[in-house]
Amino acid sequence: MKALSKTTRSIKPAEVEKNWHLIDADGLVVGRLAVIVANILRGKHKPSFTPHVDCGDHVVVINADKVRFTGNKRGDKVYYKHTGYAGGIKAVTAAKVLDGRFPERVLEKAVERMIPRGPLGRAQMKALHLYAGTEHPHAGQQPETLDVASLNRKNKANV
Repeated sequence: MKALSKTTRSIKPAEVEKNWHLIDADGLVVGRLAVIVANILRGKHKPSFTPHVDCGDHVVVINADKVRFTGNKRGDKVYYKHTGYAGGIKAVTAAKVLDGRFPERVLEKAVERMIPRGPLGRAQMKALHLYAGTEHPHAGQQPETLDVASLNRKNKANV
């Protein structure tokens, strides 16, 4: 009988198998959803996880405009950006972004900040597909639905 190997095997980019996941974000807490999505994008849910290879799956998130914040974060949380000019710092609250033209950017920024920076992180972020409504053009990939609300009772915000 052969003993188990004690070496860690790194997979090559050609050996990666990418699946598709569908998540309905209606009523889910932003930070908790972002952690789950970031782990799937990185591939940390797979036993063949390799840190330097894009081994994550594609994630389709629908109803991204219906995510929730706990406490007073909806009105108090501020997103900053800088124009590049002196004194050019701009601030916008989470409530204004969610009520604005691109409400899915709240979840996009939360996930983006949990992914490593650099070429690998940019490649992993391309596998994230966010939609404000219930319609998405990825039905042909037959994504498997992931019920994030049932994973933990705190994932769904109490209204």
